[in-house]
Amino acid sequence: MPERDGDARWRAAPARVLGRLARHETLLWWLHSAYVLALGVGIMWLGSRNFAWLRYSGFYLLAIAVLSLLLADVVNVRAGVWWGRARLAVNYVNKNLYQQLLFFILPTYAASATFGSRNVVFVAVLAAAAVTSTLDLVYDRVLSVRRGFAAAFFAFNVFAVVNLALPVMLGTSTRDSLPIAAAASAAGLVAIACRGRRLVWWLGPVAAAALLVFWAADIVRPFVPPAPLRLETTRFGTSMNRATLLVTEPLPALPEGFAGRVYASTALRAPLGLKERVMLQWSRDGRLLRSSAGYGVSGGRQGGFRLWSTVAIAPSSGRGPLTLEVVTEAGQLVGRASLPSAR
Repeated sequence: MPERDGDARWRAAPARVLGRLARHETLLWWLHSAYVLALGVGIMWLGSRNFAWLRYSGFYLLAIAVLSLLLADVVNVRAGVWWGRARLAVNYVNKNLYQQLLFFILPTYAASATFGSRNVVFVAVLAAAAVTSTLDLVYDRVLSVRRGFAAAFFAFNVFAVVNLALPVMLGTSTRDSLPIAAAASAAGLVAIACRGRRLVWWLGPVAAAALLVFWAADIVRPFVPPAPLRLETTRFGTSMNRATLLVTEPLPALPEGFAGRVYASTALRAPLGLKERVMLQWSRDGRLLRSSAGYGVSGGRQGGFRLWSTVAIAPSSGRGPLTLEVVTEAGQLVGRASLPSAR
C-alpha cells in the first residue's frame, strides 16, 4: 500500500506542477517579458556596432507575415486545447522575430535623430513598438487577436526595417528609400488586413488605407530620421584650412555685436556605398541666413565625410545663437549644431 501511494503521488506530480504554474500564469508572463526586455538591450548593443545582420531582415519580415496569416486563417478560427497551444507557439515565434528586428534597428535610428526635433517622434514610436513586442500579455491578448492592430503594427515595422535596410545594404539614398519603404508598408498592410473569402469585402477600405500610407510618405518624411546617416561633429571658427576642411581659429561663442564670417566644419557618418546629397543651412533667431548648394556625400570614409560652409554675420542679423543644420535634399534633418552668443 505505501508503495502504491508513492506511485500515485509521482503520477500526480506533473498535474500539481501544472496547476501551480496556471495559478501564477500572469506573473510568469510578466517575468518573461522583463527577461526579454533585458535581452533586447543586448540586441541594441549589437545593432549599434554591426549592420551586417540587416541582410536577414527580409526573411524575418516574410516569416512574420506568413505566421501572422497562419495565426489568423488557421489557428485563431479553431477551438480546443491543442489549437490554443499552437496559438501560443505561433505568437511566441512572431514576438521573437519582432524583438530581434526592432531592438536591432532602434539604436541606429536613435543615433540619426536630433534631440528636440520632430524626428524624435519616430524614434519614440519605434521604441514603443519594440517594448510592445516584449509584453507577452499585451501581444497575445490584444495585438495578435485584433486584425486591425496586427496589420498596423506589421506595416509600421515593415516601413522602419525597409527604410533602414535599403541604404545600409544597397546604398539607396534616403530620398528613395522612404517611398519604397512606404510601398512595402502598404503591401504589408493589405497582406495582413485581408484574408480568404473576406478579401473582396476588405479590398476597398484596405486599398484606400494603403494608398494613404504611400501618399503620406512625403508628409511624414521630416519625422523620420535619415538613418543611417548621422552628424558626428561640428566645429565653428573665424577661418578655415580648405585643404584639411578644419577650422583654424575656433570660435567658442559669438561675441556681442560680431561682424564678419563664421566658418563651420562638419563630419557626417554613413556606411560604405551610401550616396546622399545634403545642404547646410544657417539660421539665427528663427530666420534663415544662408542655405548651401547640395553636397554629394559618399559613405564609408574613416572619420566621416567632411563638409564645410560659411556665412557672413552682421550685428543686425540677430542676438540669439547661430544655428547650423545639415538637411538632406529630401528635407530630413541629419543634425543640428549651435554657436551660442556671448553675453
